[in-house]
Order: sequence, then structure tokens, then C-alpha cells
Amino acid sequence: MKPSKISAVSAARTSEHGPAPTPLTEETVSPWPVFWVASIATFLVALDSTMLFAAFDPLRHAFSTASPADLSWVINAYTVVYATMLIPAGGLADTYGRKRVFLLGGVLFLVASAACGLAGHVGWLVAARVLQAMGAALLTPASLSIVLAAFPQNKRAVVVSLWGAVGGLAAAVGPSAGSFVIDHFGWPWAFYINLPLGGYALWRGASLLSESALSSERRRVDVVGMALLMLAVGSITLAIVEFEAPHWSRTELAVMGLTGVMASVAFVAWARRIPFPLVDLALFQHRTYRYVNLATLSFGTAFSMMFLTFFFYVMNIWHYSLPQAGLAVTPGPLLVMPTAIVTGRLASRLGHRRFLVGGSLLYALSGLWFLLVPGNEPNYVLHWLPGLILSGISVGLVLPSLSAAAVSRLPAAHYAVGSAVNQATRQIGSVLGVALTVALLGHATLQRADFDALYLLHAALALVTGLLCLPVDTKPRAAQS
Repeated sequence: MKPSKISAVSAARTSEHGPAPTPLTEETVSPWPVFWVASIATFLVALDSTMLFAAFDPLRHAFSTASPADLSWVINAYTVVYATMLIPAGGLADTYGRKRVFLLGGVLFLVASAACGLAGHVGWLVAARVLQAMGAALLTPASLSIVLAAFPQNKRAVVVSLWGAVGGLAAAVGPSAGSFVIDHFGWPWAFYINLPLGGYALWRGASLLSESALSSERRRVDVVGMALLMLAVGSITLAIVEFEAPHWSRTELAVMGLTGVMASVAFVAWARRIPFPLVDLALFQHRTYRYVNLATLSFGTAFSMMFLTFFFYVMNIWHYSLPQAGLAVTPGPLLVMPTAIVTGRLASRLGHRRFLVGGSLLYALSGLWFLLVPGNEPNYVLHWLPGLILSGISVGLVLPSLSAAAVSRLPAAHYAVGSAVNQATRQIGSVLGVALTVALLGHATLQRADFDALYLLHAALALVTGLLCLPVDTKPRAAQS
């Protein structure tokens, strides 16, 4: 295709769907190379968010003086900072250019990954994870915005579902991949593994992507809003994680939890009174967007609880080794991608509601299976595998559909911010899920009955997700058809 024709294609997209921030370059007419470059970054970020579930016991041995609550911050420091940074990062991508923010985030993520692997003290590891979370937060909304801008409107439902499926697959296979890597090479390689793939994505992105910005207005970053959100999520998480810790009194933890609630209220009040808040509350005037984000919070909590509980169970009750535990959880994640691809194609014609509700019910059933069926004696094929199959299919139905439904009705100018709020909501749910799991299962000696409360909560949160998805309406309008 000649350059003039490329310009014509770009101009046609601009007039019909708003600005085309990532026009096709001479190197490629198909938008799929752009998709795969952006998806590599998404894959690494999602992989990193769950791979450390498999590293909890190895880290406990590597940092023997650290308490389980301290080690939980290796996971939760990442997710708290990631959640709060995602939203301003979405605004930065929309304002200053998706390619620029994407490449900056990639460099920061890779440097921090190397620093994590080199950390010799748990405090330095947590600090490096904070830096890594900042890079991941810059990558994620820029990645989705790049993908959305590269495809025409009638392809976006399928493409966003596939983009969500890549992230869902990475998050799902993270624990099993982590167990293999950590057992063979040591826990630092859970971070070093990011370097080759991330380096390739940066190299290809620098040459393939075109710079753009949707807005000429340079918005200020809402530092006060970020601080309030971090205080809210961090305080509530700390109160949950340290609930059984002897060096915290019940009064101190109650004050900490109350501080988190008050910071949440202050965050909403602050967002209402300033012109450019961290979270534009007007986004939640969209009924579908409002309910999708509430559902994302409940499902994100259940999702992180599920994987961390898997490893606690098979390693402490069935006494599997780390590689065996990784293999034991693998079949479920392998079902996520094919399920998500089929769901995305169908949702582009039928809408997402039936898949969200059906998947949530199936996820609740998987929680009940693990509550009622597995016992103290290992019986993988009959007692564990069916529950994994249920959970894998249900995650493939729900997780990518939540991402796609969140942006389905948003105007182009709000793609990055809108998707960032949704991803941040999921990360906050993940923080709560990890905090609850560590609080209930973080002690040294575990028995089968210790898992009952978590599996009941898993099923309850899945049912709540299904109820919240009932008002979701993303069925294509007649005019669009």
C-alpha cells in the first residue's frame, strides 16, 4: 500500500470514529502486529501479578526473619501501587501520547524487574516491587488504548475480549509457570523472566507504533487523590493482613481500618470538588460501567483468593512439592484463552451479560466443589481436576468480558482512563483477596477445616458478581449493526 493510501485509511478512521491515535505505518497494513506488541506487555504485567503466588513459601525460606504478613507486602505493595497508579497513567497516555507512555512504562518495568531479582532483603524487594508497579501501571492503559485505536469499531468487541484473554491467561498460568521457574532456577527468576520478552516488546514497539495524543490539554496529576486512594486501600489491607499479628492490638487495627474507610469517603468528596480528579466520577453515570466495576471488584477478590488458596491447599494438606503444585493447577488456566476467544466472538453479537452471569454461576459452583469434595487424602483426577475445569472455563467467560464490557460504551477520549479505572478496581479486589487469604491461612500449621471459610467466601463473591452483572447491557445497537 502506498503512503497516500495509508493516509486515506487513517483519515477515514479519524472522520468516522474520532482521532486515530495509532495510524497504520508503512511497515504494516494489518493492525495485528500492533496488537501482539501491546499484548506482550499486557501478558508480562498480568503474569507478574500472580506468579508470586507460587513464590510465597520459597520467599518465606529465603527471608526467614520476615513474617507472613511482611511477605504478603511483596504481593500487596505491588497491587496497591499498581491500582492507584493505573488511573493517572490512563490520563497520561490519553494526554501525552500512548507510544511515549507505553515505552516509558516498559523501561521502568524491566529495570525494576532486574532490581527485584537482585534484592537481598525483603524491604528492598518490596521497594523494587513498588517501582515495578509504577512501570506496569504505565503499560496497561496505554496498551489497551493502542489496541483500540488500531482496529475499527466493529472489530473492537472481539479484539478487546482477546486482549483481556491474553491478560487473563497470563494471570491464570502465572502460578504454575512461577512454580516451574522458581523450583528450577530460584525465586529471582520469577522477575528475570520478564527481561527478554519485555525487551522484545520495547524494540518492536519503538519501530512499529506511531506517536499520538487524543488531547492537546495537559492535565495535572491528582496527587491528593492518589494519596487518599493509597491510604484507603493500604490501611484496609494492613488491617486485614495483620489481624492475627501479636504486635498489633485490636484497637490499633480498628483505627487502621477506620482510617481506610474515612480515606475512601474523603477520596470521593475530593473527586467531586476538583476539575480534574484522579477518577472522573462522571464515568459512573453510565449504568453498565458502574455495575461492571462493582462486579470487577468482587470477582477480582475471588480470583486472587482462588489461586493463593490452591497453593496453600495442595502443598500443606496434600503435601505436594512446588513443581507438583504448579502442574496441579495448570489444566484450569489452559482453558481460559480458548473460552475467552469464543466468548469474545459471541459477545460482539449478543452482548456480554449472559456470559458474565453464566460464568459467575459456574465460578460459584467451582468454589462449592472445592469446599465439599477434596479431603485430606490426595485424589487429583476425581477430587481436584473437575473443580479446576469449572474454574478455568468460568474465568475465561468472566475476566475478559469484564474488561470488554467496561469500555464498550465509553467515548474514544476516555478509553485509557476508563479501562484504567476498571483494571485498578480489579487490582484493589486482588489486594483484598490476598489480604484475606494470608490472614486466614498464613499461619504455620494448616488443617483441612481452615479452608472452608475461604471457599464459602469464594462462592459468595462469585454469586455477588453474577447479580451485579444482571444490569449490564452491551448488546450492539441496531444502528451499529
